[in-house]
Amino acid sequence: MPTSQARIIHRTIARNWRAVYAFAARPETMPVWASGLAAGLTWDGEDWIAGGGAVGDVRVRFAPPNDFGVIDHTVTLPDGRMVENALRVVPNGDGAEVMFTLLRQPDMDDAAFERDAAHIARDLETLKRLMEEEEAP
Repeated sequence: MPTSQARIIHRTIARNWRAVYAFAARPETMPVWASGLAAGLTWDGEDWIAGGGAVGDVRVRFAPPNDFGVIDHTVTLPDGRMVENALRVVPNGDGAEVMFTLLRQPDMDDAAFERDAAHIARDLETLKRLMEEEEAP
């Protein structure tokens, strides 16, 4: 399989990286900042089910909790296709760098790739805002 076009979308957050990871890695908090999961996630065995999206219900399997800031997750679409998503939180001084690697899917045109990138950027901006608020979780 050939490599895909990739774009790393990131935000610097003025909050300890471990606090950012602890909040962002919990599937229960993701609907607060990840708009694609705004309908919420329901636990189902080893996976989480995200409903109400444009493509229908999808299964999401997250990397297990870890000390490295890895929030990678595999999304299984209703047609069985699997999309691997790399999401990382790493130390950056007293703060954090949150990075999502967007891989262009084979059937994705330029406009759809740009829409996905903009969507992810908005979500990371929401996470940044939440984590930098005075009373942040």
